[in-house]
Amino acid sequence: MNFYSPLYFILLVLLVPYIIWYVLRWRRSHPVLQVSSTYAFQGVRRSWKEYLIHAPFLLRLLCIVLAIIALARPQTTNNWKKTDVEGIDIMLCMDVSTSMLAEDLRPNRVKAAREVAIEFISGRPNDNIGLTLFAGEAYTQCPMTVDHAVLINMLQGMQCDMTAKGMIEDGTAIGMGLASAVARLKDSKAKSKVIILLTDGSNNRGDISPLTAAEIAQSFGIRVYTIGVGTNGLARYPMPVAGGVQYVQIPVEIDAKTLQSIAQKTDGEYYRAKDTKALHEVYREIDKLEKTKLNVKKFTKRYEAFVPFALGAILALLLELLLRFTILKRIP
Repeated sequence: MNFYSPLYFILLVLLVPYIIWYVLRWRRSHPVLQVSSTYAFQGVRRSWKEYLIHAPFLLRLLCIVLAIIALARPQTTNNWKKTDVEGIDIMLCMDVSTSMLAEDLRPNRVKAAREVAIEFISGRPNDNIGLTLFAGEAYTQCPMTVDHAVLINMLQGMQCDMTAKGMIEDGTAIGMGLASAVARLKDSKAKSKVIILLTDGSNNRGDISPLTAAEIAQSFGIRVYTIGVGTNGLARYPMPVAGGVQYVQIPVEIDAKTLQSIAQKTDGEYYRAKDTKALHEVYREIDKLEKTKLNVKKFTKRYEAFVPFALGAILALLLELLLRFTILKRIP
């Protein structure tokens, strides 16, 4: 335990003159009665109150000490804990183009992908997992971390409205998304490095082609598992119109050949998820990946611990007042 404001302990010095004042005052004000002989009082027992005569003073001292400790703000000590766990390094690379709003997966592609990914993350507590999002451009939403609460929180905020808000261009830049994920994994020391690439279209944006990005991943020993999400033929899509939404049928155009090539080049696998159930099965299959040892450094937060001392000071003060004005009440 450490203290946020240890200078308050200087106030403890004031207890010394306070104790001296109390002793001198007691000696001067202690009532005495002069008698010629104490023989008549030898058989009289001392009252139990005599043993408590200094209790209010001691309780006052305790109250002051506890109050000063509370003012110094005791806190639990921050610490880092190193542990070795079994896990792998994974980057989720997910398509957030507007076509992911199609409702051939329930409730739609992006929400189904998000829910299944959260379930996957929750089932691998020891893995280093990060998140890259892409549409016409790519960016890292969350670097690799074992703090999965933060990752899941960011994943829950994954939406397809970033293009509508002008944050990124619409489209499908598979190569850029894959290259961005590779950049996060290339310096990893883990034995197993994996990218799970999920998309519902074909590459039509970006300065890096998907196969070039796959070659880069291969050079760093990164395996890429590709997932083509969407039904065959046509998919129901909510088209924004003036005053509302109109549902239309759009063609499903997944570049399965490119996704297969990416997986084969990096010793990964290509999966086709035509519905939400199939998507669950894909992630269960990927969940069988090999594991490797990771050195995890965990940080323990600081918590305030002044409350017990403050309550103790209040209790000591109340007990002192109770004794002083009841059983130990003095009459001048």
